[in-house]
Amino acid sequence: MPRITKILAGGALALALGTTALTPFTPPATAQSASQPATAVALPRPVGPDFADLAARVAPAVVRISITGHTEATPAQVPPELRGTPFERFFQQRQGPAERRVMGQGSGFIIDPAGYVVTNNHVVGQADSVKVELADGRQLPARVVGTDPKTDLALIKIEAGGNLPTVAFGDSDKLRVGEWVLAMGNPFGLGGTATAGIVSARGRQIGAGPYDDFIQTDASINPGNSGGPLFDAQGQVVGVNAAIFSPSGGNIGIGFAIPASLAQSVVAQLKEHGRVERGWLGVSTQRIDPTLASALGLPDSRGALIGAVEPDGPAARAGVQSGDVVTGVNGHAVVVPRDLAEAVGEQRPGATVTLALLRDGKPVERRVTLIAIPGQQEAKGAAGEARSSGNLGLALAPNERGGHGAVVAGVQPDSVAASQGLQPGDVILRAGDRAVNGPRDVAEAVGAARQANKPAIALQIEREGGRAFIALPLKAG
Repeated sequence: MPRITKILAGGALALALGTTALTPFTPPATAQSASQPATAVALPRPVGPDFADLAARVAPAVVRISITGHTEATPAQVPPELRGTPFERFFQQRQGPAERRVMGQGSGFIIDPAGYVVTNNHVVGQADSVKVELADGRQLPARVVGTDPKTDLALIKIEAGGNLPTVAFGDSDKLRVGEWVLAMGNPFGLGGTATAGIVSARGRQIGAGPYDDFIQTDASINPGNSGGPLFDAQGQVVGVNAAIFSPSGGNIGIGFAIPASLAQSVVAQLKEHGRVERGWLGVSTQRIDPTLASALGLPDSRGALIGAVEPDGPAARAGVQSGDVVTGVNGHAVVVPRDLAEAVGEQRPGATVTLALLRDGKPVERRVTLIAIPGQQEAKGAAGEARSSGNLGLALAPNERGGHGAVVAGVQPDSVAASQGLQPGDVILRAGDRAVNGPRDVAEAVGAARQANKPAIALQIEREGGRAFIALPLKAG
């Protein structure tokens, strides 16, 4: 090693040692002080939480999960300039096997002495074989008891020949932003690891599924932590680590955990039935913004606006109508559509729920008996030919295919209709407070809204089988 490299290396080592073991400077001993015994100086411990006892207590129930599986290989794409030439066959012959073996790993935690382990669906959902490594080093095969892709949760089971250490779910609903949490798992396959942080936010929606309600934390969560537990300061599981937000693929202080309040009910059903049975209401909903609230004559933008009601579904049979606003379920407030989805999803098929509704500004209640989610739903479309137009940038036509509604045959660029996202082929089913049977109904509803000095009119549209409301601002004239 060149001399300058040795000096730099020695300097770095000295710096590391100097920052980890500080020793107070003591002047050289004098004749008077030489006879006095030396006094040890105890440095104060850093201020902050100590998770050592907590980690030692819960670590035996945290496990490492390894999986093997397979995936279909992506066929090699032949460059366009070589298609139809002898080289195309060369590319086809060089393609790999139809299937490719994959390996993966994650984390989990034991909730039952008999060997039930909670993890993520994306860890074990597509696995051919699953192996669990316990904290004591034992490696055991596991079977998948059940998975729930909608919440990204899974339950697996191992046979250890005796009772295993466990951890218990806590009350995630009582978590507060700023509260200390401890994440444990197997990041990057390194083995059991503990990281600490705080609850950064609650109720995060990251587009993972219909029941998004994540706990956000700055405790270091990395690939391999998936399925591991997030503990509160009492050692109870308040979340299941599931995802990170990171441009680089590693921790940047934004991790997400499925709250225990959701995980506990899902895991209980997986253990009992091997699947999750959810009630189905038979409606599609949308969020209400201030403009839409004004157009509908609502006092505020809270609630879930029902865009469509499935014919002969539970909601339809109970008298729920398109345009109703759900404000509560079984006495619990519905502020956004997710609240309704969660409240209904927590119920089993056959359960009866009471919906608090606003209909034309008046409170209404309906009792709905839920059913199991159907396997498929029929989609409908519509088209038409232009026969009339309005002054909001819309060309409307009768709905010759479906009978009801008015078809948007054209949308003028830079018009009010274009700014609200209306497209040719959309079918307007309702305008304001009236059903639409043709273009005339839309024109009359717009005229009535203007006479009442309303700033906007609510239109219910159907597009590619889905239904939703939009607020169309009204210009003078």
